[in-house]
Amino acid sequence: MHSYKRRTIGTILIERGSLDPEKLPAVLGQIESTKQRFGEICVREGFISGEQLAMALAEQFSLTYKDLADFRMNDEILNSLPPEAIYRFRFVPLEMTPDHLIVAISDPTDVIKLDELELLIDRPLQIRIASEAAIASVLKAGEGARRMLREVSEDFMLQLVKETDRGEEVISAETITDDTSPIIKLVNTTLMDALNRRASDIHIETGHEGLVIKYRIDGVLYVANDPIDLHFQAPIISRLKVMSELDISERRIPQDGRFKIRFGAKSIDFRVSIMPSSFGEDAVIRILDKESIANDMKGLSLENLGVSEREIKRLRKKIREPYGMVLVTGPTGSGKTTTLYAALTEIQTGEDKIITIEDPVEYMLRGVLQIPVNEKKGLTFAKGLRSILRHDPDKIMIGEIRDSETAQIAVQSALTGHLVFTTVHANNVFDVIGRFIHMGIDPYNFVSSLNCVMAQRLVRRVCRKCRKPVQHSDEVLREGGVDPELVRGVILYEANGCEECNNTGYRGRSAIVELLELNDHLRDLIIGKVTATELKQAAREAGVVFLRDSAVEKLIEGDTTLKEINRVTFVE
Repeated sequence: MHSYKRRTIGTILIERGSLDPEKLPAVLGQIESTKQRFGEICVREGFISGEQLAMALAEQFSLTYKDLADFRMNDEILNSLPPEAIYRFRFVPLEMTPDHLIVAISDPTDVIKLDELELLIDRPLQIRIASEAAIASVLKAGEGARRMLREVSEDFMLQLVKETDRGEEVISAETITDDTSPIIKLVNTTLMDALNRRASDIHIETGHEGLVIKYRIDGVLYVANDPIDLHFQAPIISRLKVMSELDISERRIPQDGRFKIRFGAKSIDFRVSIMPSSFGEDAVIRILDKESIANDMKGLSLENLGVSEREIKRLRKKIREPYGMVLVTGPTGSGKTTTLYAALTEIQTGEDKIITIEDPVEYMLRGVLQIPVNEKKGLTFAKGLRSILRHDPDKIMIGEIRDSETAQIAVQSALTGHLVFTTVHANNVFDVIGRFIHMGIDPYNFVSSLNCVMAQRLVRRVCRKCRKPVQHSDEVLREGGVDPELVRGVILYEANGCEECNNTGYRGRSAIVELLELNDHLRDLIIGKVTATELKQAAREAGVVFLRDSAVEKLIEGDTTLKEINRVTFVE
């Protein structure tokens, strides 16, 4: 009998043309030190893609490769499997027949795990190979997976992290109470569900018909459940107070707190605001999922934010100036901070000292000193800024200008040779100017320090999978403030709704901006206190494209809908 020797994964990858043979020594050199496998190292180093590895593994083990790009899990199969199986064994159930289950996995070498899985589901398996990333995204997107999350044991999924002076102590559901109460289950389920739907906030509202939970997804509220009986309202709010270390007995004044939850390997911060209402108390939970921001950050550039090419060119010029102030303005949740992060990421070369002061620090930037504001301990924006200036920075980012003291120091810093990035709440580029002057800043100093003002909004992107072409009549277009001539012969779309976009019709958001670069003529007009109309006219002549026009451009590109641009910008 001659023994059959399986070909190595390296040989297969090279034969398939996936791996450059010159990279072999680099990979082999790392196997000993990292104790990782050949394929894992190749993917980590970017020599091959996860898909190429999966195809090679399939060839090595004489199995079939399965592309999961458009695959959706079948609820019927899910319901017949033990709830935690999918997460514990990381597989995608493809098809169930009376005598076996066909599954996609990423690692065919883990025989013990596969045997365990066969025992658990009590039927033979047929294996297909898919990439790890593809399996993860199917598990994340699965509607049925969300139903299963509700049943998965608490300890397996969520752990509350308490910050102590010695570091952090983890409180899992088990350590709080042995028989986990339905209220804890409900709150934890809601948090998980919101994370899976990409929500940024959870609203818990009380009304006549009961307690309603809503999620804010891409800036719009969606009802998440049928109303819950009113007598659960107090225990739910109390549970949130316990998690956020707030006073349970105090029900008549607003309270703000925060808590952190470990979710698998991720740590996620939640900020809670509780407000008395005529039916008891309402709550809003802000989700700061730093790691999903971090994933976005890897591709965080002004292009990825959806800013138009024309404005990127103008903005890039301004963020590379040696000193002065770059101001971004817009309402809460319009992506101002993310834009500044993108700008900082672009100019971070290691040659300059960049310091930020934020409330809170939303994402860690490499090579940047970031300082969180701490009002309780007396570290305000103004106080922190004074210390920052003694720290010899070249570029400073101030999370938000809220008071005249911070404004004063920011303007002063911009005039004394620092490049200052900051945000302020105002509706458009001209309101900002009035806002600063109202704060008691000398108009001359302010306009001298200012390089540019950018107003920003986020419009939802219409879901590419299910959008439908639509014919608007000229009358509807005129009512919506769009010149029918502009869109003649252009295909416009409307939102529809599919599983991919949670039946909302939209997926993700894109930035629209108006960018005002200050020149001497505009500076003179501002100091001369001319009317807003004259300023607008001069800005238009200087090449400013206003928010509304920027939104209409997105509509023409087929990126959004008429309804959406009218929701976000004024019809002029």
